[in-house]
Amino acid sequence: MATAQIGIIGGSGLYQMPELKEVEDVRIETPFGDPSDAFIIGTLEGVRVAFLPRHGRGHRLTPTELPFRANIYAMKLLGVERILSASAVGSLQEQYAPLDMVIPDQFFDRTRARVRESTFFGEGIVAHITFAHPVCDEVGEALQESCNQANVRAHRGGTYLCMEGPAFSTKAESNFYRSMGMDVIGMTNLQEAKLAREAEICYATLALVTDYDCWHEDHDAVSVETVVEYLNKNVRNAQNVMREAVKRLSTQPRSCKCGSALKSAIFTAPELWPEATTKKLDAIIRKYIPQKV
Repeated sequence: MATAQIGIIGGSGLYQMPELKEVEDVRIETPFGDPSDAFIIGTLEGVRVAFLPRHGRGHRLTPTELPFRANIYAMKLLGVERILSASAVGSLQEQYAPLDMVIPDQFFDRTRARVRESTFFGEGIVAHITFAHPVCDEVGEALQESCNQANVRAHRGGTYLCMEGPAFSTKAESNFYRSMGMDVIGMTNLQEAKLAREAEICYATLALVTDYDCWHEDHDAVSVETVVEYLNKNVRNAQNVMREAVKRLSTQPRSCKCGSALKSAIFTAPELWPEATTKKLDAIIRKYIPQKV
């Protein structure tokens, strides 16, 4: 199987960069079904990188339909240790203007738990990860430094509110989120972050601001064409940021705690693990399976 050191999840435009060499399409099968699409694996800045179009090529999947578990499990199978996530968001605060980028350090969940799968565990094996700090500081710092290098206006920190979608917020909801102190709003990144933590993969979000959410007095004056224009400009900026971040992370050993997130998180005694579930979670829990003498 192909391998990659760094994973990037985002729109299809991210991997369409001339600097990406030795490109191949790789389809991965997982115990949780098929990922959103085939992975685009190539060499970027001397590093093997796995790109995944989050919504499938051609944007075919709604946020609720995304196979989050398959996407992250496939990254684990590929050997990915760090995931860079690029995601379009609306701004909930005046200081985050269209074309800015935000590197949030917190998430707030407004999705429907019975609709979206946010854990690999269950079926006889219970785990409770710590999630007070849901973003890897090392990857977040690399994104911040890369934004500076790419001359992109970026904001480090803040809270990403993850809503269900696919419809956008009502004005009442938008104003409520603002009053709660939320910073940007999107529909996808919370589940990715939780599952990446369970898979012991570092994760951070590069939130690409395309517009102010509907709370803003100028919101109704913004045309679809303007939002698409901002999105395209953000993609070009994100390519530069991701390329620089890959370069930085490739020479930086992991010293965070993400790689041992399950060490004290699995509550079920190993002798009680069902064989089928143990096999299903093999890529994630293999190092915690007691070795037979």
